[in-house]
Amino acid sequence: MNTMTSMFGTHVFNDTVMRERLTKETYQQLRKTIKENQRLNPTVADAVAAAMKDWALEKGATHFTHWFQPMTGITAEKHDSFISPLDDSRVIPEFSGSELVQGEPDASSFPSGGLRTTFEARGYTAWDPTSYAFIKGKTLCIPTAFCSYSGEALDKKTPLLRSMEAINRQALRILKLFGDEEAISVKTTVGPEQEYFLVDKDMFLKRPDLIYTGRTLFGAKPPKGQELDDHYFGTIKTRVARFMDELNQELWKLGVLAKTQHNEVAPAQHEQAPIFTTANIATDHNQLTMELMQRIAKKHGLVCLLHEKPFAGVNGSGKHNNWSISTDTGKNLLEPGDTPHENAQFLLFLCAVIKAVDDYQDLIRIAAASAGNDHRLGGGEAPPAIVSIYLGEQLSEILQAIEKGEEYGCREQEIWKVGVHTLPRFPKDATDRNRTSPFAFTGNRFEFRMLGSSDSIACINMMLNTAVAESLCQYADALEDSDDFSETLNQLIRATIKEHKRILFNGNGYGEEWIREAGKRGLLNLKTTPDCLPYYTKEKNIRLFEKHKVLTEKEIYARYEILLDTYSKTLHIEAVTMTDMAKKDLLPAYTAYVRELSDTVIAKKAAVPEADCRYEEELIRTISGLCGCMYQNIRQLEDALMNAEQGKDDELRTAIYYRNIVLPAMNELRITADEIENMMDRKHYPYPGYGKLLFGVL
Repeated sequence: MNTMTSMFGTHVFNDTVMRERLTKETYQQLRKTIKENQRLNPTVADAVAAAMKDWALEKGATHFTHWFQPMTGITAEKHDSFISPLDDSRVIPEFSGSELVQGEPDASSFPSGGLRTTFEARGYTAWDPTSYAFIKGKTLCIPTAFCSYSGEALDKKTPLLRSMEAINRQALRILKLFGDEEAISVKTTVGPEQEYFLVDKDMFLKRPDLIYTGRTLFGAKPPKGQELDDHYFGTIKTRVARFMDELNQELWKLGVLAKTQHNEVAPAQHEQAPIFTTANIATDHNQLTMELMQRIAKKHGLVCLLHEKPFAGVNGSGKHNNWSISTDTGKNLLEPGDTPHENAQFLLFLCAVIKAVDDYQDLIRIAAASAGNDHRLGGGEAPPAIVSIYLGEQLSEILQAIEKGEEYGCREQEIWKVGVHTLPRFPKDATDRNRTSPFAFTGNRFEFRMLGSSDSIACINMMLNTAVAESLCQYADALEDSDDFSETLNQLIRATIKEHKRILFNGNGYGEEWIREAGKRGLLNLKTTPDCLPYYTKEKNIRLFEKHKVLTEKEIYARYEILLDTYSKTLHIEAVTMTDMAKKDLLPAYTAYVRELSDTVIAKKAAVPEADCRYEEELIRTISGLCGCMYQNIRQLEDALMNAEQGKDDELRTAIYYRNIVLPAMNELRITADEIENMMDRKHYPYPGYGKLLFGVL
């Protein structure tokens, strides 16, 4: 058997394993629980736990953990061994249904946004049976939700699961109106494309900024960057290929559908993409992918950087969230078919997405908000901070015809030709792709391109699911109460196009003219994280989440506070790291270089009094002046940090202060330091420069 296929899913307690190890009755009850979103029977849980334990022990596992996704943005786990003592000093392996279904990790040190006080440590993890358990190392990992003692969500998975139930309820209402009696459930499916950088581990360890913050806080541009576009889709270097090969193997063992890999635009930048799966499993798999990327890279003498902008002057890293809606019968509800203008069901679901994105563009923007992503959005390498939808020419023409009440003239399908007879001819897609759009329709799905590379995809999918569920709910209410289904349907589609066409834009999202046009249309331009986060707590958004039972008002405010606090703390850590590097490494290095230049001048004049020392003297003069400027920059940044510490009672005010005062002070310090670096003798510069970092992996 092929090694690739034989290893796939070998570390996963998946459907095949459950079918083999569970009784037929238990298996069917569990599958029904998963498929129909029902509560898990305790008897079934005990049977599943016993089978899961036996399987894990056979795979060499010694511990189990409830694997969850707190508001830190990464995963968490507390390991317990399977051993249970006997009276005769021996032990036996045990794992009960209650241990499978529920855990109790200490919740005291996880971000809660006020959902609990520090001294209240109790938190609960609850098994998510829709996401398969897996073995990582010697530990059985059980994907779980994480909630407080009083039931509030302390994680990213719980609201995502709630949103999946919300869109399932409303989509089924619509399908029944169209006569679909076969579909039992509707799920959103996701395929996240993950961008990342790989740098040499030895060089990474010589950069305190990379170690503490994940990005370079200092660094002059190298002679070459990405100007030639020669890295994009280029030949993968041997060392990187070995890393990718091991990454694929480990992901396949864990049932992750790793599919595509290639070099990205910037030097040292790469991308990995999986095949679609349901939103919550895709979220779990993407968290695993990021974790494994970082772990496996170290085995190859590399470090994987997931920061959105690790290097100035070259493209940063994003994550493209490909999102669609499918029934359990295998039907993609965003599939236009050959005649989309005649496909009323598709047009209604398409309009539901358009309406949702326009009505809740603030929430869509919040899903991509972070200190790291603020460096990337709108930088000529990623979509702007303005949310818009790209549909392509054909769908745009169809919607325009519907709005005007005109007949749509079908386009004849064009044949792809390049003028070489030996190359095959095949039908062209109905539309090209727009890589500058934040939210682009790409055949039978939408691609959300604003996410940062380190982001969890749980938030954007929770936002999309809930917003689209609201559109579908409004449509279902109108259609269920209608005496004329077809007429009401046509009115809904036409009204949606008229009221929400401002969100549709097929042009260049990077252009300045679009920013001006978006302003005229009344679209939000929330450039930074402190700009957009206050929209989280707008009354309309609270009503949305509470109506569909995705987030309570208390949970919304908690997330708002956590995101603001994380933003401020991120900039604080970066600023302190900058002052530490500048005072302890950079200024001493610059001073040592000036001293060497001065000694050279003295030696030259002692040997040859008339020797020309203009080169050394000019460098001494310039660098000394810049060092004085840099010292002043350090003092200003330290003063800014001191004042920031005094206003921490108001999270939003603190975040705005860091954006308006601390970040500009950081930028000024960097400008001066980078200017000196360009004049330095390389042997005196204390860190590996951009050239070595970006081109050092051979």
